[in-house]
Amino acid sequence: MSENHLAKLRIIALESCRDLGAKVDRHLQEIRAADGYDQGSFLVRASSTRFANGEGKVTLHESVRGRDIYILSDIGNYGCTYEIFGQTTRVGPDEHFQDIKRAISAIAGNAWRTTVVMPLLYGSRQHKRKGRESLDCAIALQELQRMGVIGVITFDAHDPRIQNAIPLTGFENLNATFEIVERLVHLGVSLDRSKTVVISPDTGAMDRAIYYGDVLGLDVGLFYKQRSCETAGGKNPIVQHHYMGPDLAGRGILVVDDMIASGDSVLSLARELKKWGATDIYVCVTFALFTEGVAHVQRAFEAGLIKSILATNLTYIPPTLGECKWFEEVDMATTLASVIDRLNRAESLSSMFDATEKIHGLLKRRAGLRQE
Repeated sequence: MSENHLAKLRIIALESCRDLGAKVDRHLQEIRAADGYDQGSFLVRASSTRFANGEGKVTLHESVRGRDIYILSDIGNYGCTYEIFGQTTRVGPDEHFQDIKRAISAIAGNAWRTTVVMPLLYGSRQHKRKGRESLDCAIALQELQRMGVIGVITFDAHDPRIQNAIPLTGFENLNATFEIVERLVHLGVSLDRSKTVVISPDTGAMDRAIYYGDVLGLDVGLFYKQRSCETAGGKNPIVQHHYMGPDLAGRGILVVDDMIASGDSVLSLARELKKWGATDIYVCVTFALFTEGVAHVQRAFEAGLIKSILATNLTYIPPTLGECKWFEEVDMATTLASVIDRLNRAESLSSMFDATEKIHGLLKRRAGLRQE
């Protein structure tokens, strides 16, 4: 069968994204094999070198001339380390982003086109200016544009309006709603309106909560975080929660948001929900960072404060987190493979931006199985 894509597809999975890249590669091979096309692995042999003074380089060990290149990077992967001046140091987001630029430099303009796949968008929490502050995300996107990148693929950008920084470059901002709902169904979570409420932890996540409520047919509530104006440890501590919404007594909760940072805010919210009479609390996010470890979350689970936290594998999941009984990993490799496959074939991604029909189909199948 003839190939129906514009140029041969190749993937550069940087060190930060080796595991996810390998999964995406396997799914791409399955997709193309179903079409009668078997090329083997799509991964480009590449390596990252870190010198003892902290500088580095990316080397490609095969030609990518004329190829449709997708560079995969997880800028949140703190599991990558290197030796600098005799000490072990974790690779931070700034260094991961630098490696993306090194990979583009190694391509040297010889690819047919280059797309950066950055599920956790670099600098996404520094997307707007309050006073004399840097605009990291906008500057980073413009830098990629100047280097010849034709598109950026990300998930749940903290503020989708950041794409205005590069209006003439492709910016695909996808979500994990269907995959998270699919996991909830697999866990047997009740999605009955009388038993479950969707909660937005703050005003910024309200649109997301409304979508979950609409597509699942559930009531929606909002907690407004009143924060201290004084910064402590890089954070503005929560002073008080204010609730607006339906009665929570005796009902399960779906807390939906884009990410968990330290986890303190969501545990504070869970305590408030319990005061209002909530039962099982499920927290659904795209990214779970747990910047201060998971010991405090484990204690909350053991105390019955939360039932489960669902998060995708779009950013690094340390072994200690994967072993926690309260943590549920939502695999996004199939979705990411489908996105890359469609873009390589110059096919529309429209159906992947709205998960409503897929979720309704999933719920109908679930209802059918129950009736049987």
